[in-house]
Amino acid sequence: MQKEIEAFLEYLVAEKNYSANTIAAYRNDLTQFAEHLANREDPGAPTTWSEVSKADIVDYILAMKERQYASSTVARKVAAIKSFFHYLKNEGIIQEDPSVSLESPQVKKSLPRAISVEEVERLLAAPASSDTPKALRDAALLELLYATGMRVTELVSLDVSDVDLTAGTVLCSGKGDRERIVPIYDRAAHALAAYLEAGRPKLLTDPKEPALFLNHRGERLTRQGLWLIIKEYVEAVGIKSDVTPHTLRHSFATHMLHGGAKLRDVQKLLGHANISTTQVYTQVTGDHLRAAYNKAHPRA
Repeated sequence: MQKEIEAFLEYLVAEKNYSANTIAAYRNDLTQFAEHLANREDPGAPTTWSEVSKADIVDYILAMKERQYASSTVARKVAAIKSFFHYLKNEGIIQEDPSVSLESPQVKKSLPRAISVEEVERLLAAPASSDTPKALRDAALLELLYATGMRVTELVSLDVSDVDLTAGTVLCSGKGDRERIVPIYDRAAHALAAYLEAGRPKLLTDPKEPALFLNHRGERLTRQGLWLIIKEYVEAVGIKSDVTPHTLRHSFATHMLHGGAKLRDVQKLLGHANISTTQVYTQVTGDHLRAAYNKAHPRA
């Protein structure tokens, strides 16, 4: 049964141009489903995909719920299964699609969490107390995260060549390898210029290293490394909220919308394929959002 899974994954790469991360998620979800079928003690358990019934899929869903999987995780795995069986049907590997009448589980959408403008300002100002290469790097990456709303993976994947300080833009490669050009405001541009001039050269060990943000070994900064940097400054400035790198993306979108930005513009900046994803931010309200995003960037 794994043979058909691998063929499906090859199809997603060749025909859908899915990213490596998406392919890995599909492989994990479908392999887990196949293992569930194989490990069932029922003597009538299916041994080929054509033998799988809707009841088998429902049994798997119930097993996940018993193991207290998050509703979003269950929904994602069911979506992968439905896509897989749709592929098998189209390829003629199965005659009937057992998932065709299966409803996708409802996902309880939690609202994105944002911190206040005042808390963002404290966080962005934290590295400014020093002019070491590390502090210059940290100031640049924090400013860039909040000024663009980039995803963590997008930020650590940036190369020096992706930044155009003259034009005030950064070329960002998002989900599905979709590229977008994001404007960077003066404050973030100043921080980046300082880092490129006096910070990155001192962290660099290999002149051929293309990465924009480097760790202490002169290598590309990782997602985990970025998380630890933010955690360090959050604790230093005394922010009590649970702040992750993605929190700055949420805060960027929330503050932009509260500042009067159009939903379509924010969608483009965030790189959302569907505007319904961006619309979630319109629900994020609260008295703690004391000012609009543009007021958070007085030098922008």
